[in-house]
This record gives sequence, C-alpha cells and structure tokens, in this order.
Amino acid sequence: MLVLSRKKDEVIRIGDNITLMVVDIRGDKVRLGISAPKDVTIHREEVYQAIQDQEGEAT
Repeated sequence: MLVLSRKKDEVIRIGDNITLMVVDIRGDKVRLGISAPKDVTIHREEVYQAIQDQEGEAT
C-alpha cells in the first residue's frame, strides 16, 4: 500500500485519467473528489461489499 499526505486542494493522479483531489478536511473526515472515465466504477467499501454479497447470493 502506498500512503501519501496531501493538503486541501492538492491532487493525486492515478495513471493518465484518474484524479483524486482533497476537497475538504474537517476534524477526522477527509472529503475526496474523484475524476475518472465513465467506464471506471467507484464505490465506497461498504457499498462494494454489499454488491459482492448480493452477487454471491445470486449464484
């Protein structure tokens, strides 16, 4: 795992077409803005796990 420090409004780039920006920092919460192509799915971990669980039940 790569761990990076960023301040508000600073950006992290992943490859040529994914950008993460630190939009806001409030206490222990960080708000991220994510820019990615439409064919890249983005989910919070708990949503991703729920989708995986539903797909597992369907099979």
